[in-house]
Amino acid sequence: MRGTPRLSYIFPRIARRTMKRILISGANSYIGTSFEKYVSQWPERYQVDTIDMVGSEWMSISFSGYDVILHAAGIVHIKETKEKEKVFYKVNRDLVLKTAEKAKKEGVKQFVYLSTMSVYGWQTGNITKKTKPCPESNYGKSKFEAEVGLIGLLCSSFVVTIVRAPMVYGKGCKGNYQLLRDFILKFHIFPTYQNKRSAIYIDNLSAFLKCYIDHESSGIKFPQDEDYFITNKAVRIIAQVNGCKAFYISVFNPFIRVLVKRIKLFNKVFGDLTYDRSLSDSVNLNLVSMNAAINNIEE
Repeated sequence: MRGTPRLSYIFPRIARRTMKRILISGANSYIGTSFEKYVSQWPERYQVDTIDMVGSEWMSISFSGYDVILHAAGIVHIKETKEKEKVFYKVNRDLVLKTAEKAKKEGVKQFVYLSTMSVYGWQTGNITKKTKPCPESNYGKSKFEAEVGLIGLLCSSFVVTIVRAPMVYGKGCKGNYQLLRDFILKFHIFPTYQNKRSAIYIDNLSAFLKCYIDHESSGIKFPQDEDYFITNKAVRIIAQVNGCKAFYISVFNPFIRVLVKRIKLFNKVFGDLTYDRSLSDSVNLNLVSMNAAINNIEE
């Protein structure tokens, strides 16, 4: 087990006034480890421990003394099949609710749950406050059912924070960004097709999570970068930073416009999928721009 919770709080009353004690449930998760690294800038304000959620050993560990549980365990980047259907619900729903129930019972004040944009089931469009969740995949359905269960645990002494993150990108993160990077650096050619997607750089997501924890924010959150992720622009920056001479052509744009509606991969890369700006928290977090984020990733 990695990072078994430390009992390093000899003076609990003083510790509670001066720092937040955070337990990340889910060892080696990308967002969890990135958040831990991010808040290590303020060692006097945050103590972060991590537990492995594989197996049942975690159930014997006391959550008492922690202010926050950041639940990062989950099934994400695996292909959905009939055989794996039960795994999504076991991990993305049942494990979440068991962890939250234990946290509430043992006096934890806040439970932060990393959910997903996939609860809407959309492939294209602009999501607003009027848009209702309608998940289509087992991933999205299991995440949404966990949300519903968590809302049922909410009370005056137990804050639930549901974070419906869009596409996350950063150094070492699986997903669209790596796909784009590999393509442009290998083929040196890319369409000029214009699109926009809500996305969030990992350090920006960590900044939002820190803010939610600092203020004990309750409810559903929609963090995203200050500007939408424009695929063509991102690819150009990746190529430039790597000294890659690439060619950008418009001849394929009409075909892409058709394929976006028919083929999932094209939709994932070139489709428009955004959170309306009105959903995002209007807080001054001094977020990292897409240009600076890509430079950080590629350095």
